Amino acid sequence: MRLVTIFALTMERLGIPRWPRYNWKTHTLTLMRLNSFRSAKTEDKANSLVRRILKNTMHTGNLFLVSAPSGAGKTSIVNAALTADEQLVVSVSHTTRPARGGEVDGKNYHFVSDEMFSQMIENAEFLEQANVFDNRYGTSKAEVANKRDQGRDVILEIDWQGAQQVRETMPQAISIFILPPSVDALAARLTSRGEDTRESIEKRLGEAKLDISQAEHFDYLVVNEDFDQAVQDFIAIVRAARLQTKVQVRHPSIKRLVHADE
Repeated sequence: MRLVTIFALTMERLGIPRWPRYNWKTHTLTLMRLNSFRSAKTEDKANSLVRRILKNTMHTGNLFLVSAPSGAGKTSIVNAALTADEQLVVSVSHTTRPARGGEVDGKNYHFVSDEMFSQMIENAEFLEQANVFDNRYGTSKAEVANKRDQGRDVILEIDWQGAQQVRETMPQAISIFILPPSVDALAARLTSRGEDTRESIEKRLGEAKLDISQAEHFDYLVVNEDFDQAVQDFIAIVRAARLQTKVQVRHPSIKRLVHADE
């Protein structure tokens, strides 16, 4: 019982869910090794061991890059997809902008100072980072890697500049751009939020036209005219991506099956 407890706590510490399809009983020897770690380096050794187990028993999740002009409904669509599909998880970005009403640090964003953000850049901790509306945003390499190693499909909600940066280093990433039905509809949505001044709305609309001009560089386009349909389209893209042969053969069981004669 003590061995199982140690292993479970290690998995929880790493943020790894207890997947129903994962059989922990197959790793009795691993549990015994975990129980032997009694030095000051116990945690590091345990974390390293768990990651090696996952690498050999779980497939690496997909990476989805989701961009849209401000007000197009990107966050609402992503949230609906997260509710509908438990294998999806969003990567929480770092930003220097102040939190808006209802936003929670560590859930919506990691809100950090300019100084801390600069230090993270210096330490090469970001997969991508960009300046948007006089604020800085960045995606942590470690957070994305850890979640994908757990077999989760990770969503990055980033602007088109950030998506471009990620595609340069990770061409296998799947990019989705969410479009409003029209610029007029976008202006109406921004106004109805009641969060911005008229001057700010005009600035956002100007930026939105530039954003929209980049849409053709993405793998998929979702037009958010009818919200429910847009959510269904988004989920269809996610599921189709999982069925690609190059993705399916990353599953250990499928890989063993198709290479059974080798």
